[in-house]
Amino acid sequence: FDRNQPGCITSANVAMAMSRTLSARTSRYVRACATSVRGSRMQDVPQAPPDPILGVTEAFRKDDSADKLNLGVGAYRTEEGKPMVLRVVRKAEQQMLEKNLNKEYLPIQGLADFCNCTVELLLGNNSKAVQEKRVSTVQSLSGTGSLRVGAAFIEKFLPGTTIYLSDPTWGNHKNIFADAGLEWKTYRYFDPKTIGLDFAGMMEDIQSAPDGSVIVLHGCAHNPTGIDPTMEQWTQIADLVEKKGHLPFFDVAYQGFATGDLDKDAAAPRFFEERGIEFMCAQSYSKNLGLYAERVGALNLVLNSSEAATRSLSQLKRIARAIYSNPPVHGASIVAEVMSSPEMFGEWKAEMQEMSGRIMQVRSYLFEELKKRMPEKDWSFVVNQIGMFSFTGLSPAQVENMTNKWHVYMTKDGRISLAGLSISKCGYLADAIVDSFKNH
Repeated sequence: FDRNQPGCITSANVAMAMSRTLSARTSRYVRACATSVRGSRMQDVPQAPPDPILGVTEAFRKDDSADKLNLGVGAYRTEEGKPMVLRVVRKAEQQMLEKNLNKEYLPIQGLADFCNCTVELLLGNNSKAVQEKRVSTVQSLSGTGSLRVGAAFIEKFLPGTTIYLSDPTWGNHKNIFADAGLEWKTYRYFDPKTIGLDFAGMMEDIQSAPDGSVIVLHGCAHNPTGIDPTMEQWTQIADLVEKKGHLPFFDVAYQGFATGDLDKDAAAPRFFEERGIEFMCAQSYSKNLGLYAERVGALNLVLNSSEAATRSLSQLKRIARAIYSNPPVHGASIVAEVMSSPEMFGEWKAEMQEMSGRIMQVRSYLFEELKKRMPEKDWSFVVNQIGMFSFTGLSPAQVENMTNKWHVYMTKDGRISLAGLSISKCGYLADAIVDSFKNH
């Protein structure tokens, strides 16, 4: 027969037909198995560990003890342990409601009034950098978002630059910079022997860092230690940074909330600006205005050239556009409303002093309770540290005892949030701390 005639049965034709049948059956089988098993392409995604800070709150909520204390998250509480909305914030919101504001998109850079206010709060109303238009400012998603935009900027325009973080530092710093593809290392900061600043170690490590590195500095109320350099030490840090050509990146999360004085808490970045040292700075209004859920903050580039500032701003906007497009309006409007009114600005400063004053009072009470229970130990670090936190020096095993036995929830590095502690609970907390120091 002629194998070229149509319809001629050949071994090749038979094999092809069988292959098609088998393929169809296999496809139906695979689809049936997928439907019955309900597998996922993400089956091999590993479980992430709990967040070192927010995970504390999750564990706290599962505890049904009447004695439990949540001293993990840095959020202010009243003496009754309740969240607090500032009176001036309520007033600002009422005024905003009366203005019948719309909900249109903000520009990528953010609310113009907010951007003007926030850089003035940071650098003061006599800043030469502001007057000479040498500051690039974008509104961003609180401190975290501001740091993340800054990290993306560094990765894109300062490739290969290493980030240096204090040891210890805020728990999210490493995540933020690593997520942007940046390598980070640490410089010494905390001295466990003195429960104070290891200034010599800090300076040695900044000196050893390659020229042009990015040095992340806490503008005030260092998190988690509550230990800040003195102005004399800030002068030496500025000298060294300038000598090495490093780029400081200030994280200012507690301006006005650390000491109750907005100007005093901004002393370090203002000093660097006066010295003509270029730097980046992330700001947050979560703590000082209590706008935790509004996610309002800013990223500032303080430069020595207005042309460079203009070009840098264009790139910051491009980065922000890719990450979140444009920032939310409500929190920024509150900040602008408060800061544009001398009367409301004064009310805000008074409320900040109330909050920082209550935390200082809690420090004093806790200090006295600890001295009563263990007078042989030096507890002065409790009152010498500033801001929301106390870095206790408790070991991981001691922290575990604090939680398992005493139901005190805190981060594993020994940090406790005094902003969440009431005076009435100072004695109970002192019992837990002393037991942990003595027996574990």
